[in-house]
Formats: sequence, C-alpha cells, structure tokens
Amino acid sequence: MSSVLITGAGRGIGRATSLRLAKAGWDVYAGVRKPEDGAALVEELGEGAAGSIVPVTLDVTDDASIAAAAATLPAQLDGVVNNAGIVIDGPVESLTRQRLNEQFDVNVAGAVAVTRAVLPKIRAAKGRVVFISSVSGRISTPWTGAYNASKFAVEGMADALRVELRPWRIKVSLVEPANTQTDMWGGAQQMFDDGVKALTPDEHALYKGHMKGMRRTLGLMQKTAAPVEGVAGTIETALTAKRPRARYVVGIPAKVQVISSGLTPRPILDFVLAKATGVPRKA
Repeated sequence: MSSVLITGAGRGIGRATSLRLAKAGWDVYAGVRKPEDGAALVEELGEGAAGSIVPVTLDVTDDASIAAAAATLPAQLDGVVNNAGIVIDGPVESLTRQRLNEQFDVNVAGAVAVTRAVLPKIRAAKGRVVFISSVSGRISTPWTGAYNASKFAVEGMADALRVELRPWRIKVSLVEPANTQTDMWGGAQQMFDDGVKALTPDEHALYKGHMKGMRRTLGLMQKTAAPVEGVAGTIETALTAKRPRARYVVGIPAKVQVISSGLTPRPILDFVLAKATGVPRKA
C-alpha cells in the first residue's frame, strides 16, 4: 500500500486530499499542528476505508517537530505533499521584517525543511515530491506581495529540486490552484481586516483607497472560488501519474489567468490588475 505525508492536513486542501487518498487506499500520514484536528480527520474517514489516516503532530516552522514527525514515518515513503501555508497580506510598504520572515518561514523554509527530513524515505521508495503553489506563484497582485513572493520562491525551489533529484528518479511537481473554497478563503475578509489592523496610522491613510477596492475584490473572489475537490484530485494525479508534469494548473479559470498574463504586455497587465483590485488612479 502506498504511503504519503501531507502537511497542513487539518484544513482546506490538505484535509480534502488526506480524505481522498485514504479512501483510494493510501496510508496517509496527516501532518497537523493540533491533535484534535488529526482526531477529527480520523473520525470523518470512519471505518471501512481502503486506506488509513495516521495523524502526525507537525509544525513546519520547528525543526524538532519535523524531526520527531519524520521518525514516526515508515522507512519508505511514496510521497510528500508540502501543503502547509499562510497568507500575510498588506501593501509591500507595510511589510516589516518580522511579517516577511513569518511568511517565508512557513511557505518556503518549512516546505524545504520537511522535504529534507523525508527525502531518504522518498529516495528508498523512488517516490514523489509535490509542492502546493498557486497561480499567485506566477502572477503577483496588489496587497498580496509577501504571499506572491513566497510562492514564486517555492516554484524556483521546486524547479531546482526536480533536476537535482533526476539521478534517483524522484519526480517533483508543482500544483497551482487559483482561489479555492477553503476555510482560508472563507475567512478572507477577517484576514484582510486583521492585516489592516497591522498598518500604522500613516499607512492606513495612504492606502485607504486600496483597502476599499480590496474589500470589493475579496467578496468577488469568495463567490468565484473553485471546489477544493478539484485540487485534491490534481494532487492525486501528481502522485500517481506514470509521467507526472512539472506543473499542474488547476481549473479553467486558473489556466486562463496564466495564459493571458503570459501573452499580455506588462503595462497592460499592470493596468488590468490595478483595475481589478481597485487600486486608485490617483493618490
């Protein structure tokens, strides 16, 4: 039976993927920060599934936690899905070193640290490494510069790793969804409000117009978010395809975004992104 470690399995994409793979016969080691999230996953899977879910307490920003989690895994691991991620939002001008470090610690350094810890087990099984990136790893948008930068970094890291691991026939794939129906997107307005609170009074005054536009944009994106099952299915494909792709763009809207952004001259693309996100024409 195939085995896989999935980080950030307590919610959203990680949760849906854990359940899907376990039902398909995988032994899923579900990385969760809170034991109760792991227990809820096991309860939701129920009895009679072809595979299993084994909760693993895992904080991707803590090397000791990663080492302890890796020690609980089997000697051979068929896949690791680096899914854990956070969003630090706000205008680039407002990003402190602390907030940037937090963004990169989870989304980039955490993914690399987990991959390093399990690569001997992946190598033994000639397994797969999957990174959950985003269309935001190709197209940068106002107010999400820190998140965009972290996903751009993940893409660069995965591309290098894929070539480096060729001698061991280890396949490395990136999965790139757009906005998806997860609790993260469901709470996007609250997350935005929390980010606004982090602004200084001067920054708040400067970006008042941007904030109005972003509130409107977030509402639209929540309404058009794609079902999480599509991302989970794509992750399964990346883990099982005979010849997995380097990149999987999930869904037609995401593919349209990627193709159109690649064909659009930069000045026009900047204008479109500013218009779409409500960036004022004048200060």
